[in-house]
Amino acid sequence: MKTISVVIPALNEEDAIAQVIADIPKNVCTPDGHTGAIVQEIIVVDNGSTDNTAAIAEQNGARVVHEPRRGYGSACLAGIAALAESPPDIVVFLDGDYSDYPTDLPRLLQPILEGSAALVIGARKASNARDALLPQARFGNWLACLLIRRFFGAHYTDLGPFRAIRYSQLLALNMQDKTFGWTVEMQLKAAKQAIPACEVPVRYRKRIGTSKITGTLTGSLKAGYKILTTLIYHRFLT
Repeated sequence: MKTISVVIPALNEEDAIAQVIADIPKNVCTPDGHTGAIVQEIIVVDNGSTDNTAAIAEQNGARVVHEPRRGYGSACLAGIAALAESPPDIVVFLDGDYSDYPTDLPRLLQPILEGSAALVIGARKASNARDALLPQARFGNWLACLLIRRFFGAHYTDLGPFRAIRYSQLLALNMQDKTFGWTVEMQLKAAKQAIPACEVPVRYRKRIGTSKITGTLTGSLKAGYKILTTLIYHRFLT
């Protein structure tokens, strides 16, 4: 039986985090029932919240790791560091705002459990995803995926935050980005290292609360700039 650790970066998500944790399936099997996995731990990385996110997460059974240095990548890196205490076979990254559907976890994990991929990206392709993703986010995804294909030869349609990866491959990627370039860094490094990767369609909805990134013009511009500079850096300077 494979083991799974779920890492949830969170910043002021007190209204959503309990629902996210509750919806994570504890056991996952392939459709034929021959290969399964169990969620051994849920880690919520509190990225400097000023509300009750951490307390609510603990009350609902998650282990809380505190990372006061702001940044999506910083939170993910803190979650990875915490995994060393009890390394899993597979790591799942999931947002804490309830925009992802944790119940889609079996679909996300199936290619890894069947051995056809080591990295799986949840591609937000369902009919409701278009309404949930703001125009600037849709454009940024399209442009970043186009450049990944041109620069690194990997075909993606999304930079979705809901993703799963084998723990050994995650360590091999040596992730570094501490802000908005985290997702694109993982995908382009997987392409450079020829790690088997694929996408599966997942559902998506409007988040609970206000977006810290794509919900504001400033956040969108910062995210877009960081994603583009990350792609250019890894294409021409590494």
